[in-house]
Amino acid sequence: MKTVKFQMDALTCPSCIKKIEGALNRQKGVQEAKVLFHSSKVKVVYDEAVVSADKLQGIITKLGYPVLSKKIA
Repeated sequence: MKTVKFQMDALTCPSCIKKIEGALNRQKGVQEAKVLFHSSKVKVVYDEAVVSADKLQGIITKLGYPVLSKKIA
């Protein structure tokens, strides 16, 4: 398992959190997706054999939320 953190532009509403977490948690290979509202970060624990960090970033971007940077741990 790997962890990726996406730095987002400022997230302004609780519905943004549910939308992002829901879409990521439905993705095959994602163990856990959590939006850190106050720091505008999205933390995802995922199986790199099933899904890539780029694919996860694409999901967020398609929802209309720009990703400023990503850090894989």
